[in-house]
Amino acid sequence: MKQDQAEYLKVLYANRFDSKQRWAKNDLWKVLIQSFLQAHVGRNGRVLDIAGGYCEFINQVQAQEKFLIDLNPDAQDFADQNVKVLQLDILNKINPEILPCAYFDAIFVSNFFEHLPSKEELIQVLSFCFERLKPGGNLLVIQPNFKYSYREYYDFIDHYLPITDFSLEEVLRAVGFSIEIMIPRFLPFSTKGRPSSTLLLKIYLKIPLLWNLLGGQLFVKASRP
Repeated sequence: MKQDQAEYLKVLYANRFDSKQRWAKNDLWKVLIQSFLQAHVGRNGRVLDIAGGYCEFINQVQAQEKFLIDLNPDAQDFADQNVKVLQLDILNKINPEILPCAYFDAIFVSNFFEHLPSKEELIQVLSFCFERLKPGGNLLVIQPNFKYSYREYYDFIDHYLPITDFSLEEVLRAVGFSIEIMIPRFLPFSTKGRPSSTLLLKIYLKIPLLWNLLGGQLFVKASRP
């Protein structure tokens, strides 16, 4: 990716989330990890976070080895010392060779696929994930579900590709994944919406009925056979 594009991303996300909002998001991620995600990641494996931005997930999840891929140059500044940060473009066929195949126990992707310009690039990213997971490894995705968030989906200038639970499941299976868990309505569309406090999030995660009322994002756990 060109340097000016990397700087564009840096400015875009700095404007979108000020320091107060980033701290609040960090606390919400801590609850989400402890109450839900950690059980699906495991604690003793190698974990890769793709497009992890400000490192809210990768800094707080427990794992033996932790890696982050992000084009935003700010990612290195936010990552803990035990996180290996790679500023590379996984759509570049040369760069991904840095990471070995069948290496990771879990790969986590949150709010990234909607930023891809085309379905072909989505397939390329999913193929990258499939190849770098160990057999039995899991891909975990939190992703806006266009079916339940179409009104707000394009309020962000960098949203391109509309994805639903059905379309994502279809492409995951086509790449070779097995679907372990699919939750079409999980979290609200944005962290700027409800629930906005750690206490409310803890309550929300314990009551799946609320997911069906407020959920605008999906969760999927897909494994490499």
